[in-house]
Amino acid sequence: MGMGPLNGVKAIEIAGIGPAPFCAMILADLGAEVLRIDPVHEADGPLSYLKQNIVLRGRRSVAIDLKTPEGRGLLLRLAAQADLVIEGFRPGTMERLGLGPEDVAKTNPKLVYGRMTGWGQDGPLAGSAGHDLNFIALAGALYPMGPADDVPSPPLNLVGDYGGGGMMLAMGLLAGYIEAQRSGRGQVVDAAMVDGAALMMTIFHGMRATGHWSDTRGSNILDGGAPWYRVYRTRDDKFVSVGAVEEKFYRKLVTLLGLDTDSLPDRDDKARWDELEAAFTRAFAAKTQAEWCAVLEGTDACFAPV
Repeated sequence: MGMGPLNGVKAIEIAGIGPAPFCAMILADLGAEVLRIDPVHEADGPLSYLKQNIVLRGRRSVAIDLKTPEGRGLLLRLAAQADLVIEGFRPGTMERLGLGPEDVAKTNPKLVYGRMTGWGQDGPLAGSAGHDLNFIALAGALYPMGPADDVPSPPLNLVGDYGGGGMMLAMGLLAGYIEAQRSGRGQVVDAAMVDGAALMMTIFHGMRATGHWSDTRGSNILDGGAPWYRVYRTRDDKFVSVGAVEEKFYRKLVTLLGLDTDSLPDRDDKARWDELEAAFTRAFAAKTQAEWCAVLEGTDACFAPV
């Protein structure tokens, strides 16, 4: 605490799980003074496993019962001295407690109030439970991931919870804070994970609209279809990644693999990608991961061990 570009910024985090704590972690890492409000009774609740979670780093905490008048009054007094508030409950929960944006704005009109939701504050799904996988499924971000001949693969909880949720909320809070410093007016930032995941799909919608992306999973450059942008198994049953998208990086990769560019199929001929993949598979299977690291690490072959 006391260091970083957000030094002096005060934030209150209403304890939750997933993207909201991740957002608070980012702010704390940047130097903000974040106070986490824990529920009074949670020893065996859904938050108990988070006690040893390093996502909770960098901030102090206090247990407050927000269901009591005393607890609500304490939170309002704390919010009156804060710059940011983060909450991740279902829509309407904070309003029912008397702690919604309008309530806290009465004593702190410059407060930026961050709301982390899955489906947004309104709409047919707003009150429905869900998790990362559900949000990215509806946003269209899940279908393109995974092998062509199987079901889509969950990308951990990085796309909805953290990318489309926590990081979007952090960015929105910082934008709101800048505006509040200029105008003196606070902001309400609603970061819905379904929206954030859809936003991150922008490039793929553009590629699809221009004929550079196929709806067939595993047939595109960035989804494991392209032989030069995928993962290969090495002789010692470990893995390496290559991402030689640009022509000059591709040629460097082929050379360092000991392959002859002229004898390989045209890399842009999708109909022969299986031949190119087979050549790469044989090459990588001939050495251990460590041996390939010795050959490829630090070069422009766009390589990294898994």
